[in-house]
Amino acid sequence: MEPIELTDGVVHLRSPDASDIDAIAALCQDPEIREFTTVPSPYGRADSEAFVEQVVVAGWASGTSLTWAVRDASSDLLDGVSGLALDAAGSAEIGYWLGAHARGRGVMSRATALVIDLAFDPERLGLERLSWTGFTRNLPSRRVAERAGFHVEGHIRGYAVQRGGRRDAWVGTLLATDARPTGAVASR
Repeated sequence: MEPIELTDGVVHLRSPDASDIDAIAALCQDPEIREFTTVPSPYGRADSEAFVEQVVVAGWASGTSLTWAVRDASSDLLDGVSGLALDAAGSAEIGYWLGAHARGRGVMSRATALVIDLAFDPERLGLERLSWTGFTRNLPSRRVAERAGFHVEGHIRGYAVQRGGRRDAWVGTLLATDARPTGAVASR
């Protein structure tokens, strides 16, 4: 699959490339990104290179993992990353992280709305279901998911392994047939 670009005029999503390697490595130094994701820790330039040049490229080529660099549409500044991990049954898991400089401005809510629109568009990905998982205590991620219309359905103990330890997580789902909030993108 060829990478797909998305924009609403405020945020611009495109596949990360070699020009993003240093910015991704810098953003992944943020303690909150390390705490609430499974990115390697410590995270170095080599990790960023492998992510961009191998993981992102292979995911788009196979159509199983679609990753976007989330950017400010006016400045092209890298704000974060969002992605969909697709399965063969018409569903995908959405994931995202955002640099500290972009938090609290609705950036990820906008990016998430664009990704969801693409996912459920019958002329594009045509998915039936999305899931979201966030480590408990990651309230900003949960708020983004809830604003997007995800139903947080549970707290699963010991859900995932992060750096050798088990972490609890919240899980949520959104169906293509679910009503989604309108006008919620700009809210905080």
